[in-house]
Amino acid sequence: MPLPPAPTKRAALLSPDVLEAPVRSSSKSSRRGGSTRIGDTARDDASQDLALLDRPQSGRLDPEKTTSPVTTAVPRAFGHVSGAEPAQQVETRPRPMATPQEKAATEVVSSDVPTRGQETVESQERSSARGTSRRRGSRTVVATEASAIPTDELVARDPSPTAPTPSPSAMPSSVPASPSARPRVERVAQEGTRSRRTARQSGPAKLFVLDTNVLLHDPMCLFRFEEHDVFLPMIVLEELDGHKKGTTEVARNGRQTSRTLDALAGAQGADIAKGLKLDTTGHREAGGKLFFQTSPLDYSLPTSLPQGKADNQILGVVQALSELHAEDRPGHPKRDVVLVSKDINMRVKARALGLATDDYQNDKTLEDGDLLYAGSLALPADFWTRQSKTVESWQSGSSTFYRISGPIVPSLHINQFVFFEAPGEPSMYARVTEIRDKTAVLKTLKDYGSAKNAVWGVATKNREQNFAMNVLMDPDIDFVTLAGTAGTGKTLMALASGLTQVLDDRRYTEIIMTRATVSVGEDIGFLPGTEEEKMGPWMGALDDNLEFLAKGDGGGAGEWGRAATNELIRSRIKIKSMNFMRGRTFLNKYVIIDEAQNLTPKQMKTLITRAGPGTKIICMGNLAQIDTPYLTEGSSGLTFAVDKFKGWPHSGHITLARGERSRLADFASEVL
Repeated sequence: MPLPPAPTKRAALLSPDVLEAPVRSSSKSSRRGGSTRIGDTARDDASQDLALLDRPQSGRLDPEKTTSPVTTAVPRAFGHVSGAEPAQQVETRPRPMATPQEKAATEVVSSDVPTRGQETVESQERSSARGTSRRRGSRTVVATEASAIPTDELVARDPSPTAPTPSPSAMPSSVPASPSARPRVERVAQEGTRSRRTARQSGPAKLFVLDTNVLLHDPMCLFRFEEHDVFLPMIVLEELDGHKKGTTEVARNGRQTSRTLDALAGAQGADIAKGLKLDTTGHREAGGKLFFQTSPLDYSLPTSLPQGKADNQILGVVQALSELHAEDRPGHPKRDVVLVSKDINMRVKARALGLATDDYQNDKTLEDGDLLYAGSLALPADFWTRQSKTVESWQSGSSTFYRISGPIVPSLHINQFVFFEAPGEPSMYARVTEIRDKTAVLKTLKDYGSAKNAVWGVATKNREQNFAMNVLMDPDIDFVTLAGTAGTGKTLMALASGLTQVLDDRRYTEIIMTRATVSVGEDIGFLPGTEEEKMGPWMGALDDNLEFLAKGDGGGAGEWGRAATNELIRSRIKIKSMNFMRGRTFLNKYVIIDEAQNLTPKQMKTLITRAGPGTKIICMGNLAQIDTPYLTEGSSGLTFAVDKFKGWPHSGHITLARGERSRLADFASEVL
C-alpha cells in the first residue's frame, strides 16, 4: 500500500498525522521509556526516513544526495517499519556506508536524552556538522527549523494532514522531514511550554527591603518571601541592636533575628557581597538571597524629611535601590524594589515619594474580618424540595439524623451548624457530624432554650446561643471558639456549662480561667499579692457572672445557702496568669481563655498546647475590641485559631450575633 504523499518542511513539522502514521510500531519504546539507546534510535530513524522516501518521486533523487547519513544501516532497520517494501525496490544503486563522523553527527541530532560523557562528543562534532549541514542536510534542516518555530505556533496551528507534494526539482534541496523529527519537535514544544509556565509562576525575583518593625514582629520573616530576595539597610541593624535587651516579646524577637542573621552569615561558603542564600539553614521554602547594605547609596529626599531619622534613611535606601534596578546593569538586574513595613505612616510617606511599598501580609490569616468562618449556615428555602427524593432519616435516642446530598455538601464542614427557617414550615436546627464522599449527615440539636434543659439555671435566648451551648456541653468537642460582640453571653454560657460539667457531671476536676492582661487605657502599675490576687482586677467579668449564677442557682436556700454555694464554686475555679503557662500540662481541666482577641497567634499556640488528656479549652473574644498594639482582626490569635481548627472533628465554632445584656448595651454596640 503506497504511503501518503510527502509533506512540505513546515507541514512535516506541524502535522501530527503525517508524523504519527509511519512510526506507530517503531516509536513505542521511546514513548514508553524515554531512555532509548542511541544506536537503536539511529536505526529507527533510518528506517522511518526510508519509509517516507518510498514513493514514485524517489527515483528522481540526485544520487549524490542519497549518501546522506540519514539512510544508513538499511538492511537492519527495515524490519521495524510495518508495510514497508524491501530495500532492493527502493534503492536504484548500492549506497556507501556512512563514515564514523557522519554516524556520530546523526546520533547527536537524533538522540533525545544525551548520556553521560556525551556532552564533549556533541560539542566537538557540532562544529563539523555545521560545515556539512548543507551537503547532507535533511536532518539538520529539520532540527534547526523546529527550534526556530515559536512554541505557540507549534501548539496552535492545525495544518491539513495531506499537504501538497513538492515538485521534483525541490526534492534534492530539501528532503522531506522524517518521522524521527517528531521527538525533537515534541521536546522543543515541551521545553518552551515549561519555560513559559515557570516564568508565569515565578517571574522576575523582586527585592524586598525590610523595615525594623517587621523583624521585631516576626523573627522568621526572612524566610517568608519564597524565591524573592531580601535587603536589610544598615540602619535596620542598628535599630535591631537597640531592641535586643529586655524580657518583652519584642526583645526576644530581636535576639532571635540576630541569631538567625549570624547563622546565615556563618554558613559554609557564605559571601555577603554576593548575597547569603536563605536556604542554607534548612528553610527550603526560601529560594532567594539576603543582601546587606555594604556601601553608601546616593539618594536625595525632600528637605521636609530629616536625614537623621531612621525611617527616612530607610526610605532613601529604597529610593536608591529603585533607581539602581530600574534598568538592566551588570550585577544589578532590572526588577521591582518593594518596601515592607508594619508602620502605616512610613508606607504613606513611601507612596508619596513614588516608592512601592506593602504591609507584611504573612502573619494575617484573613484579609477581611467579614470572611471569618461563622460556624453556621442557613439552608436554602427549597432545600427539602431538592432533597425529597434522596434524603435518608433515622432516629437514635432523642436525636434525628438526616443523610443529605447535592451541591451544598462541598461547602459544609464537620461540626458546622445548619438551620432551616421558612414561613409556614417547621424549623430545623442541626449540626454536621459526618461528611463522606458526596453525602453529609446532619444531627438535630438539643434545645437548651427550654427551662427543663437549662444549664446551671441558664436558658439560651436565641439561635446562636443554643448552637454554642450544644458544643460547650458535648464531651467529644475538645476545643470551642466563641466570637461575638459585647453582651452576647459568651462568658456566662462558658461558666454555666463549666460548672455543670465540673460539679454535677464530674467530667472535669476544676475550671481554670485566664485572660490577656492588656489594659484598655493607662496601666495602673504593679499589683500586690499572690498570682491570683494580682489577676483579681482583671477578672471582674468572672465575678459578675459568678454572682449572677450563684443568685440564680440558690433558689430558696437563703443567705447561708448562697454563701455555701458561692464558696463551693470559688473552690473549683482557679485563676492563672498566662505568663507562667509555659511547660504546664492540664489534665481533665475545663480551661476558659477570655478576651482571646488580644492574643497573638504565638500566644494562642502556647495556651492550646497545654491541654492534656480529658481537657477542654474554650476561647472567647470580640474581634471589634482589640487592645493589643499591632494586632488587627486578620492577625489576631482568635482569628488564627478559628481558621486553623475549622473542620476538625473535635472542635467547634460559633459567632454570636445578637446581644442579650440589655437594650442599652445592644444599642451602644450598634451605633458607637
